[in-house]
Amino acid sequence: MDSKYGRYGYRRVTALLRNEGWIVNHKRVEQIWRREGLKVPQKQPKRGCLWLNDGSGIRLKPLFAQHVWSYDFMQARTHNGVPFRILIMIDEYSRECLASRAARRLTHFDVLEILTELFVQRVSIMGKRLSPNPDSL
Repeated sequence: MDSKYGRYGYRRVTALLRNEGWIVNHKRVEQIWRREGLKVPQKQPKRGCLWLNDGSGIRLKPLFAQHVWSYDFMQARTHNGVPFRILIMIDEYSRECLASRAARRLTHFDVLEILTELFVQRVSIMGKRLSPNPDSL
């Protein structure tokens, strides 16, 4: 059972055995669990971070507005059962909704279009470099 249900502990395996019709005591299952040296494996780390060789992770945290944006899709149905999707984009620092679009079909072209619009409207180039005035030379 351990190989089939990887992250289940002895309590969950006891419940599974009972659901299958076995008459088992949770203490007995725990004894067998310990005797066989079984342990619940550690959870895998969340993705979305830059993982270093020493196991530590660096997650890009927003330091100011317009620094980190997130987008997500939601799906719902109308009253007559027709599905539609909603694309939401937020600024993680200010929690401001930057864009939202609802449609029956949203493709990657729609995402790119919204991102392009947002970049044109909102992104200011930090550290602008101006070329020297030719008259001052």
